[in-house]
Amino acid sequence: MESKANHKILICLGSSCHSRGNAENLKAIQDFLKERKIDSQIDFRGHLCNDMCKRGPVIEIDEIEYEGVTQSNLPSILSHHFN
Repeated sequence: MESKANHKILICLGSSCHSRGNAENLKAIQDFLKERKIDSQIDFRGHLCNDMCKRGPVIEIDEIEYEGVTQSNLPSILSHHFN
């Protein structure tokens, strides 16, 4: 079965990134994708620690890693990739 995903988002859900903001970022990304009706085109997955805890919260979009992702900078990161 071939995937319909055009993009891939990986969000670190390891304990450090999760507690430092990725719990909120997870919801914000889901809302962003649904609002634009592109959620079915995105392979959006959580993963565990990549040993980047001190640089978190970490999100990867199409193999580009973003460190220190917050509710403040997340909208511009998403808009850069999906608008």
